[in-house]
Amino acid sequence: MKTTEYIELIDKKLDEYMPENIMPEDIFKAMKYTVTLPGKRLRPIMCMEACRIFGGNYEDAIPTACAIEMLHAQTLIHDDLPCMDNDDYRRGKPTNHKVFGEANAVLAGDALLSFAPQIILKNSKNLGCEKLVKIMEEYTQYAGAYGVIAGQVADIEAEKNWRENIFGLEPSKLLDFIHTHKTADLFKLSLRTGAIIAGASEQELEMITEFAQKLGVAFQISDDILDEISTFEEMGKTLGKDKDAGKLTYVTLYGLDEAKNKLSCILKDCYDMINGLGEKSDALVEIIKGMEKRVGL
Repeated sequence: MKTTEYIELIDKKLDEYMPENIMPEDIFKAMKYTVTLPGKRLRPIMCMEACRIFGGNYEDAIPTACAIEMLHAQTLIHDDLPCMDNDDYRRGKPTNHKVFGEANAVLAGDALLSFAPQIILKNSKNLGCEKLVKIMEEYTQYAGAYGVIAGQVADIEAEKNWRENIFGLEPSKLLDFIHTHKTADLFKLSLRTGAIIAGASEQELEMITEFAQKLGVAFQISDDILDEISTFEEMGKTLGKDKDAGKLTYVTLYGLDEAKNKLSCILKDCYDMINGLGEKSDALVEIIKGMEKRVGL
């Protein structure tokens, strides 16, 4: 399937899964607001595509794919808060706390963190207990203190202080830690759960995990570059904040040209790994080409 076909299906199911007219209405409105903002839906696409690649029915992965998009929305809501990155816009629209207030935004993020796995459990009974347990293990691993939260904490701690070997890591190692957990971990969750639903072998899981790591890091490098060269109209969010905050990024550490070189090399590896999967994937190729186009490679 093409990414556009996946997006149409995902958007329809997200709208269906998110409840309305339930008390207290404010929290459900706040949850749905960010979840259903127009987006690339990369993570749910990867989940469904991994299921298809490894011989499963991609429709079996829809609840898990949508749950991962809800988890991603939760990270965006909290990332935009005044106590974090303090952003006013996300995908061209006011951020959650600007619309619903800071307290409701915090609670909407908290609610999504637990609401997402409920979607999986309620709508995936056909997968059986063993697969559902594995999916829940993956979700809690990558959503928690060993996953995206670890990346966010390191990102905050590294602001203006990254030259001081925070956590005992030199800047390049710290940058890898941040990008791995803040971004690549949700790519791993997406691709690994899709593969698990399809019944992939351990060897296949290792292969797709390595691919997810490279693709996730590449995505964050492209985001670092775009913060330097893009516009609000293109990105739908305030740009230049990383530089102003003194954040550790590929551009601040290596410079713009070298960041582009590193991104190009990693994306070449991603293409090679897709070819090694044994199953053609137009969707994954589209995702990589999209990154190249956005940064001008």
